[in-house]
Amino acid sequence: MPLLPKKLLDQVRDAIRLKHYAYRTEETYVQWIRRYILFHDKRHPIEMGKAEIEAFLTHLAVAGQVAASTQNQALSALLFLYREPNLTKRKNSPLPTCAKPSFSL
Repeated sequence: MPLLPKKLLDQVRDAIRLKHYAYRTEETYVQWIRRYILFHDKRHPIEMGKAEIEAFLTHLAVAGQVAASTQNQALSALLFLYREPNLTKRKNSPLPTCAKPSFSL
């Protein structure tokens, strides 16, 4: 009986554990990646890129009214997903950078 390939979130967990990240980081990254996939109607991250990441982060800021640090946490999880070579086989397309809070005094 052939082995079935692991699901994406299980692969993410394995990659995080291989890098010896904290268990709480693992939980948080998996949660943000799951929310990202569900936000885009369960599309696989291979099919998505910079525009979808920006749309998700914008949704967090506008509809979710989250702080910039929360957006950066979500972005870090998504960058981990896209930068790990075994998780998503992507062409060298640009990814967004960290969100910066804008203060008006």
